[in-house]
Amino acid sequence: MDTPFILRQQQHRVVTLTLHRPEARNALSTPCLEQLVFLLDQADADSGVGAVVIAGAARFFAAGADLHELQRQDLPAALADRRPQLWQRLAQFSKPLLAAVNGYALGAGCELALACDIVIGGESARFGLPEITLGLMPGAGGTQRLIRCVGKSRASQMVLTGEAIDARTALQAGLISEVCVDALTLERTQQIADRISRQAPLALRAAKQALKQAEETGLSQGLAMERQQFVTLAATDDRREGIAAFFEKRTPNYQGR
Repeated sequence: MDTPFILRQQQHRVVTLTLHRPEARNALSTPCLEQLVFLLDQADADSGVGAVVIAGAARFFAAGADLHELQRQDLPAALADRRPQLWQRLAQFSKPLLAAVNGYALGAGCELALACDIVIGGESARFGLPEITLGLMPGAGGTQRLIRCVGKSRASQMVLTGEAIDARTALQAGLISEVCVDALTLERTQQIADRISRQAPLALRAAKQALKQAEETGLSQGLAMERQQFVTLAATDDRREGIAAFFEKRTPNYQGR
């Protein structure tokens, strides 16, 4: 990987991946998405990583897909596109994934935020799916994740008009969990990620899987999955350590087993 489209930093058990295509407003080209997924795969396999934060720049989290790529893409190329597989690998990331969003998160940038578990928005954050204004539609989960996140009416308005919403509206709609001043967006997101990363790894993985199940299945299936994950954790050393640490009034020492 000669061109660093993604900058990687790690502090304690939190990895921060910063989108780095300033000349293209952090548009998610295929090589950029490939690097992002490669680094996520590495983090997923690294026991020293507890959570990952994806960040952008001051004015643009990510402006969308690369329109130059789309302009060159005909029907056969669209059918052979490898991007759906990359998005699928990103969705399968098993550790907590957070987004720190300042400025515009549009198109694929909005879809990237929607694929994260927690989104923190700066006051300048804007979320939108403007594909309809180009004769397109969202193709990386935008219609499916957005409607589950904000409901039918709000999602339909955003997708069918292409209009973006601001951070406060996104908070009220449930698209993001917090709004803070831009200068603190990344720091606040990293603080949340750090707290998460200190929890028991197996419990985090199980809880994330159960939360995903809630989005993708009905209530009865979700409850069954939740119970299955809860029971499985009964056999872990980390569960015994967590309860023992609580009674002994000390910080637990989780080992991921």
